[in-house]
Amino acid sequence: MADRIKMGIILYEEGALLPESLCFESEGYSNGWRLVKNLDAYGLDRKIREAGWTFFYLAGETKASVFGLGGEKAVRRAVNKLIACMNSDKLNSLEITQVAAKRFMGLPYVTVSAHPRHIQKSMFLSYDERVAKCDRAESVVV
Repeated sequence: MADRIKMGIILYEEGALLPESLCFESEGYSNGWRLVKNLDAYGLDRKIREAGWTFFYLAGETKASVFGLGGEKAVRRAVNKLIACMNSDKLNSLEITQVAAKRFMGLPYVTVSAHPRHIQKSMFLSYDERVAKCDRAESVVV
């Protein structure tokens, strides 16, 4: 099983707006996303709150499964599927909640589960451009 991706790991989008005072180690992972090193979700949440920002936890777990042995390659493919979901929702981070190697009819596969997270300055969630467009459209009508 891959050592880099495990329960509690946070991935965030490169170029995501972060507080200037926020300092933590990270490394490139995949498709413009970075892996937070030496901090779990609770530690990162604490640092973000100390900077006066909000680290949203969104309900609804997302899962991705890929066939293959439980090595780093299979886990990376599953994480890439999760990242694709995060990009479509305009969210800038995710928390890995489970990595499991299983078998179905003798075929090995890996399932990675994650919760969407979002880092932003405001305490009111506003991650979707469609919401901003709707707000502008309503203000024009009024």
